[in-house]
Amino acid sequence: MRHLSFLSRWACLLLWLLAGSDLHAQTNTSWTPDNGDGTFKNPLMWGDWPDPDIIRVGDKFYFVSTSMHYVPGCPIAVSNDLVNWKMAGYAVSRYEEDPRYDLKGGNMYLSGSWAATIRHHNGLFYVGFCTPDMDGRKGQFSMCTAKNIEGPWTRTIFPEYLYDPGLFFDDDGKVYVVHGQQKLFITELNSNALSVKTPRREIYDNRAFPYLEGSHMYKVNGKYYILGSTGGTRGRQVCLRSDSIYGPYESKVVIQDDHTYPGNGLHQGGMVQLQDGDWWFIIMQDRGPIGRVPNLEPVTWVDGWPMLGTGGKGVDTFPKPAVGKTYPVSVPATTDEFNNKTLGLQWQWNHNPDNNKWSLTKRPGYLRLYAGKARNLMEARNTLTQRVEGPYSEGTALLDLSGLKQGDIAGLGVFQSPYAYIGVRYNGKKRELVMVNADSTVTAIPCTSSKIWLKAMVREKDFTATFAYSYDGKHFTIIGNQLKMGLGLDWTANRFALFLFNTDLNSPESTGYADFDWFRR
Repeated sequence: MRHLSFLSRWACLLLWLLAGSDLHAQTNTSWTPDNGDGTFKNPLMWGDWPDPDIIRVGDKFYFVSTSMHYVPGCPIAVSNDLVNWKMAGYAVSRYEEDPRYDLKGGNMYLSGSWAATIRHHNGLFYVGFCTPDMDGRKGQFSMCTAKNIEGPWTRTIFPEYLYDPGLFFDDDGKVYVVHGQQKLFITELNSNALSVKTPRREIYDNRAFPYLEGSHMYKVNGKYYILGSTGGTRGRQVCLRSDSIYGPYESKVVIQDDHTYPGNGLHQGGMVQLQDGDWWFIIMQDRGPIGRVPNLEPVTWVDGWPMLGTGGKGVDTFPKPAVGKTYPVSVPATTDEFNNKTLGLQWQWNHNPDNNKWSLTKRPGYLRLYAGKARNLMEARNTLTQRVEGPYSEGTALLDLSGLKQGDIAGLGVFQSPYAYIGVRYNGKKRELVMVNADSTVTAIPCTSSKIWLKAMVREKDFTATFAYSYDGKHFTIIGNQLKMGLGLDWTANRFALFLFNTDLNSPESTGYADFDWFRR
């Protein structure tokens, strides 16, 4: 355990300067695609919003995304113009079907919600998703329904496993889900879409399209269209077309482009029609540890096929969708002052939280976390997270540490596998400020105050995170080394994380707590 060398500290400072950051002031703002001149630029949201699906209800658009093991699950965003978005809510409040979602007897990393689909029919919103068939666990399909997008939502778990589902309401009243990987199936549901009516039927299998998945179905001018992704991260978007829902289907690649992030192609997403008849597509692109990032692409119909982008390429800058009005710039929230009785919608817990171990009311204006037992951050249950962003993002938290007890450690991290954090641990006699990288304590120094500002700084260019602290909120000092962000948890982006856990496993349950005054981006 040691301080950074003089040269190492200056190297970190140089990285800060290259990133356009100021150690003395927080000037970071969230990414926005709106150029303010009637055009937008991609990506749409420069963070982890994977497996997008989208609908329009009246003059509003709703976007649903995958969230894996994070709780609440299936985040839903809302927009008036497809460019400016804010959070609307979540379709899943928590997962009750397995104690491992509570980090009891194991964990559910990479499980939870995959490949959500969203539709609106007869006054109800529907969000369906699959829980993967992996690691010896049987996969499931779930359907969530609500009258209002904000909820409350009711979840129905099916005995059937429908992988990467696309919900479709036909104009004859029948309800279907298209699902599968390379070998695609249609399963008819009952009219309320809450149970299976007829067993699945295979409709497509083409080895030329490996891993064909993420299917969503549409009906345009009497023809059935299925749009899905093939080839995984490096993939392309494929469209299948038929006069009958059960086929036979012909196929066409509607975009194959990786020019904005070489090696990783645009693939998987959803299509929506504007009130003026135009069509648009939101499609994702893997951008390494930052996550699977959505792009907005115009759709041009050519010989009855929906071709994405322009000239076979995704657009970089393009006129905004013609929705008839101009709307103010809006981005999903990040900062939270913890002044409300509920958490901001930007937050998701790592696994189901223990609701007895956190509070926004015990000390109004603060998020209070109580310590649970854990050997490390990966096992800490009540860890509160939100997305990091490109091209650069920083998060700062102000902590009151006066409630820490023997063995407690509280702080701010960048979470994935590997992860790193800056925090304060208490050994019963003194507090230590530590920087931990991949469970190795890089630096440990005395913490001279019960109040401390902690900062994490993330760069998309080289996928690094740097940490700093301050005792006055103005002058920050870099500590430890850099985290080289990775993807040890497949398909799951790095996240900012607020945490408190107790590592003294052989002692009684800790009564310690940490108060987070705010988290700001």
